[in-house]
Amino acid sequence: MSIDSREQWLQCSLGELTERFVTQAHAVPSGLLEALDADPRRGAQSLARRIRARQERNRSEGQRLRHLLRFETELWEQGHTHVAGVDEAGMAPLAGPVVAAAAVLPKSYRLKGLDDSKKVLDAEKREALAVAIKRDAVAWAVGHAEVEEIDRINIYHAGLLAMRRAVEGLGLKPDYVLVDARTIPECPAPQRGIIKGDSLSMSIAAASILAKTTRDKLMGELDTRYPGYGLAQHKGYPTPHHIQALREKGVLPIHRRSFGPVREVLGLVAPADVPSAQAELFDLTPSPARRRP
Repeated sequence: MSIDSREQWLQCSLGELTERFVTQAHAVPSGLLEALDADPRRGAQSLARRIRARQERNRSEGQRLRHLLRFETELWEQGHTHVAGVDEAGMAPLAGPVVAAAAVLPKSYRLKGLDDSKKVLDAEKREALAVAIKRDAVAWAVGHAEVEEIDRINIYHAGLLAMRRAVEGLGLKPDYVLVDARTIPECPAPQRGIIKGDSLSMSIAAASILAKTTRDKLMGELDTRYPGYGLAQHKGYPTPHHIQALREKGVLPIHRRSFGPVREVLGLVAPADVPSAQAELFDLTPSPARRRP
């Protein structure tokens, strides 16, 4: 039975009130806080403070989420119904693909806790956000660029390729695309690159969560296929453990041969006349001193 009046709620225990108004964050009936303030019990007065603190957090979160929608709101007001956010994950690792995601959210969508995936440090929270985004989105898709493509066209262009594939996989043509930090060649819709977009745009933040969780799951699967490298823990990033495993166990098919630490293990060098900043654009040849195993 629902209990709505202040008098009925005051008949409940403090534990029940805490569960309802702090843990579950339900709306507080008019007059309840004042009644708790006037209650001589310390626990009742402490509960009133906790409820007010929760209300303030909710207000701050609501303001943050409204701020995250400012780019989308501007586009919606211009008549762009389907606004896609795009982001990628996995540019810096030594192993595995780069994964991008695109997400089209409903108008005025607000998902509590949604933020740039790098700021959502708890893996379970990221996964819960990903489940909610997939459930609620008008459309979403992921795109990959594989290791062979990364080594052939370089990681920067591979990231753009994965982004384009994500947009093309949406199943609908977006009216406008918001991209984290850059723009996508041959994008099928008008677009805008937003510096730090994953912290400034709700749609890009959603895409960053989808890209991160998708890639993390993939790296866990690769860890099962290639045990001993710690792929499920470091996700392919150049941690000391990963570098040590590379040196002791050798290079896997999923390692990026255009990346310095992998080249070092293989004894590969870029052509001498190519500036180092452009070296990863070129095919690599074995060093005479250290032959590829």
